[in-house]
Amino acid sequence: MKYNFLGGTGLLVSEICFGTMTFGGGTGIWSAIGDLKQESVNQLMKTVVDSGINFIDTANVYSQGESESLLGQSIIDLGFDRSELVIATKVRGKMGEGVNSIGLSRFHIFNSVDASLKRLRLDHIDVLYVHGVDLRTPVEETMRALNDIVLTGKVRYIACCNWPAWMIMKAAGIAEKNGWNKFVGLQHYYSLAGRDIEREVLPVAEDLNLGVMPWSPLAGGFLSGKYTRNAEKAGGSRRDTFDFPPVNKNKAYDIIDVIAEIGAQHNVSAAQVALAWVRLQKGVTSTIIGAKTIDQLNDNLKSIELELSADELKRIDEVSALTKEYPQWMVERQGADRG
Repeated sequence: MKYNFLGGTGLLVSEICFGTMTFGGGTGIWSAIGDLKQESVNQLMKTVVDSGINFIDTANVYSQGESESLLGQSIIDLGFDRSELVIATKVRGKMGEGVNSIGLSRFHIFNSVDASLKRLRLDHIDVLYVHGVDLRTPVEETMRALNDIVLTGKVRYIACCNWPAWMIMKAAGIAEKNGWNKFVGLQHYYSLAGRDIEREVLPVAEDLNLGVMPWSPLAGGFLSGKYTRNAEKAGGSRRDTFDFPPVNKNKAYDIIDVIAEIGAQHNVSAAQVALAWVRLQKGVTSTIIGAKTIDQLNDNLKSIELELSADELKRIDEVSALTKEYPQWMVERQGADRG
């Protein structure tokens, strides 16, 4: 396992991050995503840590807190050294019936951190993500609250998830102006079937030296190899009932054709090729993978051993490339005379 520094910090995290969205069950989308109980969770977590992964990702909204509880119990059950694990969770989503049990207000951030720590059975969170945008709370209030929660010792680092580039830059400016703690990384959807963050978010991450942790690198399982033009339902896959994140399926099938062919040449799955591509992209710090079974987890883990040739990367890049939009094409056109 390779370890990368998280943004501009001195913290080393594994190049694969294990996501725990399949832990628990609950209702609605959570029952479609996963329904793993403690025994299965412990089996997965043992394999994860034995593989060298030290970066574990959860969120308070995953199965309405059950994911955090199961993760915390697994750390105890398996006797893991807490100081060797980097635990990340999130705040923003609705966690109760109260009118203030949602969002990125100071009130909700402080309450949510305390509740997460109880469920995780930990005394601190290593990385706290804001889990999306709250358009009703000023960014300044959110950044002040995040700074202050770090000063309490309950959180070590702060990061953002699913924010647009302009808002990430605004938050950085507010923190810089006030001498507050800044975001050290971001977690955004990034896959061969969804390269949108290459337009604005990745350039901002590079400029601000932020770690990039892609979520859903297999596009919700669509790039796993289970789906083809002749098999639109995989059977037992969450995308069969929870078709998310959205993808251009016609284009995605073209991508699958290429990665399946390359996978066959290496005697690996299409999923491993898709994961390897994400891992090899500039700026990517740690790719988040999830799993329902040990076999699925082991297959995904093997992706770190796969090296793709320049020609293979070119083929994959060409079939999955974004259409250039304004002002990108104008920036490139006008930049041509500057070397």
